[in-house]
Amino acid sequence: MAALEHTATAPVASAPAWPWSTVVPAALRRVLLALSVPLAVVLLWQWSAVQGWVPPQILPAPALVFDTFVELARSGELLDGLLISLQRIASGLAIGVPLGLALGIWLGVSARARSYVEPTLRAVFAVPTLGWIPILILIFGIDEALKVIVIAKAVMVPVVLNTSRGIRGIPVAYIEAARVLRLSRWTRLTRLTLPASLPVVFSGFRLGLSHAFISLIVVEMLAATEGMGYMMVWGRKLFQLDIVIVGIVVVGVAGFALDLLLRQLEKSLSRWLPHHG
Repeated sequence: MAALEHTATAPVASAPAWPWSTVVPAALRRVLLALSVPLAVVLLWQWSAVQGWVPPQILPAPALVFDTFVELARSGELLDGLLISLQRIASGLAIGVPLGLALGIWLGVSARARSYVEPTLRAVFAVPTLGWIPILILIFGIDEALKVIVIAKAVMVPVVLNTSRGIRGIPVAYIEAARVLRLSRWTRLTRLTLPASLPVVFSGFRLGLSHAFISLIVVEMLAATEGMGYMMVWGRKLFQLDIVIVGIVVVGVAGFALDLLLRQLEKSLSRWLPHHG
């Protein structure tokens, strides 16, 4: 009986799992997991092309899109359009980010600014950036100034809102401690405000970057003769949707790369700035 009881209570050995976490490095695991969804989409895309579920005029096969990508890359059209678009993004960021930071810090630290200025700003921000394009075209025409202003406005809105929210979200105990210690404005900025609000501020940067790409493509589609948005419109007019898909993929990869760059910059600043805890 004792032997039977021992046998009944003995743990059952489970089959050894595949040592995914020990065989594959962590960095490679993250890359493989990130690529799993795009790979599944491409496989489904290829299967639908083989089965003929969607006409090729509407959804060209992946092989045709890849051939178009290679052709545009070899001719230099793809690189030229991408560089022009990235230059517009950089110009918009160079204007929108400093203005957004300045306004956000002002609204975050000044109760008077929040009372008098913030309601008007929120009313202006409530109008989508693309809604300003017709008026801006009448004022600035369709030159480069139009593209830069549209992108700068799109970037500025989330930077202002997140910077103000990050500063106002600093715990009151920290602010009171800074007042008791009579810290100077510069010390309070570098030792308290920046470290405490940095994650929220960078969330605004990243959100502003995504808004910048959306505004870039739309304004290039409406009022441009070069750039990635114009290339996509040109492909649509020629009924060559492979060109459109190439543009979508290239813009998406460029935006993803810039977002990664912002994440690395945030990590570097987080290590450099003193922690507020």
